Amino acid sequence: MASSIIISFALLACTLWLTTSTSSAQLTTGFYSKTCPKVFHTVGSVVRSAVSKEKRMGASLLRLHFHDCFVNGCDGSILLDDTSSFTGEKTSFANNNSVRGYNVIDDIKSKVEKVCPGVVSCADILAITARESVVALGGPSWKVKLGRRDSKSASLSDANSGVIPPPSSTLSNLRNRFRAVGLSTKDLVALSGAHTIGQARCTTFRARVYNDTNIDASFAKLRRSNCPLPAATSDNNRVPFDVKTPNYFDNNYYKN
Repeated sequence: MASSIIISFALLACTLWLTTSTSSAQLTTGFYSKTCPKVFHTVGSVVRSAVSKEKRMGASLLRLHFHDCFVNGCDGSILLDDTSSFTGEKTSFANNNSVRGYNVIDDIKSKVEKVCPGVVSCADILAITARESVVALGGPSWKVKLGRRDSKSASLSDANSGVIPPPSSTLSNLRNRFRAVGLSTKDLVALSGAHTIGQARCTTFRARVYNDTNIDASFAKLRRSNCPLPAATSDNNRVPFDVKTPNYFDNNYYKN
């Protein structure tokens, strides 16, 4: 029961955030009911195929949506390549060589365009993909509100401004960054539960497991075995956030 309550709150918080952080327009669950009734089935089939081939992709697609929303709202701008008029978000500190799954989104967009050309925004595709990724990894479903507009530009400076919390964030920084997009501390704790899936590179936490004392000793030892010295040989090794059920969207992030 506790597990379902926490996860349900996380999804509710996420839904409310995505509804209000995009624009003043009213989003609705039936936005494409007449213009593209097969959009959910089309997106879901591609996501399920991608996740069946690589479980980690589910977490990557969820994170892709998160990183898009934290920079100027959920507008699909993270998908834009650099042009002569702007340098986009892909090469920002938080995204470069870190955010992934663009190829899956390209595949989804291609298939959606065949079903209903010129109708569904990329921003909405990211929102649907996030839900389908959670479901594909055993998590609950929720109603996705749609009707977002795609941005025609992206900003490297905005993505680098600190709006996306880095792994080294203090609690104060995390609270401030979430508050800036209308999310409370309770929302922060709930949405952090998404880390029940996904992986982290050793370089992002090595200093903690080798140097800090306020950490569970057995856990630190386990992580040091995954990230041996010298650092250069294992910086890019990846380990799961959830040591018990790393490929299943459940409540173990909190229990651990």
